[in-house]
Amino acid sequence: MRVYLVIMDETSEALTALRFASRRAQHTGGQVHILALVPKQDFVAWGGVQATIEDEARSRAEALVTDAAGALFEDMGQRPMITVRMGDATKEIRNYMQECPDLAMLVLGAAATGAPGPLITHFAGADAGALPCPVTIVPGGLSDEEIDRMS
Repeated sequence: MRVYLVIMDETSEALTALRFASRRAQHTGGQVHILALVPKQDFVAWGGVQATIEDEARSRAEALVTDAAGALFEDMGQRPMITVRMGDATKEIRNYMQECPDLAMLVLGAAATGAPGPLITHFAGADAGALPCPVTIVPGGLSDEEIDRMS
């Protein structure tokens, strides 16, 4: 089965990427995997405080992904696979890509204006030729109808 990986955060670009990936999966008989990343928190002298901060960040990420997955299920009728990981974003995405043999595409959303984000810069940069799958960058200025037509 073709797997379309979307990195979920609180930006509208992530929702754009999710829409494209879900439509693509629907048209190809594939599945969407949603990966939410929780950055490792800076060291806090009191371990309990740091653990609480990390737990809260993880809970926010899980709620965000659960909401997106629910909307995707209503729209597509298929439940996406959900993963939440803590650590460096690019490292965790690369690890996930290596662990998923059915990965067909990494789908990233670009902001409608301004410079590309750090994930696009990294995955479409000098290392792009060594990735295990293609990277698709969905422009943030596209309407839902345009995304549906293109996917």
